Amino acid sequence: MADHSSDDSGTEPSLVRPYSLTSGRTRPAVELAIEALIQALPEAGNRHWELGDIEATIFALSKQSPSVAEIAARVGVPIGVARVLVADLVESGHVQILATLGEDSSVDERRELIERVLSGLHKI
Repeated sequence: MADHSSDDSGTEPSLVRPYSLTSGRTRPAVELAIEALIQALPEAGNRHWELGDIEATIFALSKQSPSVAEIAARVGVPIGVARVLVADLVESGHVQILATLGEDSSVDERRELIERVLSGLHKI
């Protein structure tokens, strides 16, 4: 499991059980597709985050509008945990979900999504 606290002291990574990050919750409070792009809200940047807070890390990543899947990979948590944590940030007004594809999406929109996902995976 990945390091959930950013510490420059060179100590071993903190091993935190995923369910402890979500207080045992397994379902996000809002519907959240894994390909959904997440964007930090500028006015939410004034919050005082705790050092090593995983939500602070997710908020910082959200300034680049990554997908939920990319957030999970970069933070080093399972997709389900990332969905719950991102949904919490959506509900608290720190991040927003950008429009995702619907059933009426065109072939070009679907192709663009696949290309963005592949590009993000290559960056990781």
